[in-house]
Amino acid sequence: MPIPAAIATASENYRFNSSFLKKTVIDLSPEEWLRRPDDKLNHIAWIVGHMAFSRSRLLHVVGTEWPLPALEPLFGRGSKLQADAAYPSPESLLTTWSDAGHALAAAFEEVSEDLLSRPAPQGPPTLDGKIGGIVGFMAIHETYHLGQASYLRAWLGHKGLMG
Repeated sequence: MPIPAAIATASENYRFNSSFLKKTVIDLSPEEWLRRPDDKLNHIAWIVGHMAFSRSRLLHVVGTEWPLPALEPLFGRGSKLQADAAYPSPESLLTTWSDAGHALAAAFEEVSEDLLSRPAPQGPPTLDGKIGGIVGFMAIHETYHLGQASYLRAWLGHKGLMG
């Protein structure tokens, strides 16, 4: 089934973000994943884990059964940074991210226009008050966090990926 028009742009953003994130972190050391410019700011491990967690949550919004990894205490909205040892390895985070991304791409091909046009439940932000608007907002949310990871990459001394 083709991807519904209501989420076509968001779906393309998720696809782009998947490839861009891999390029952003491919040459970072495990130690760089945990570095941050200030003790009040997130590191790349938190950013990637939060985006993977958000993708997992979005799968439930679009009606896909998906085991939520035990990421919420570390990466849920408003979670506080923990000691470095609490975070999964970069490989584990990227596997969760990739698995959720593949599942999300498949879910977008199966989700119905009817579901996307239903009123959004209380809680998740939405662009238009509908479930499809949650998908759109979450694509913006993910791109925002990807920008943070890209900024941290440059702060760590690595070459930027765009320009």
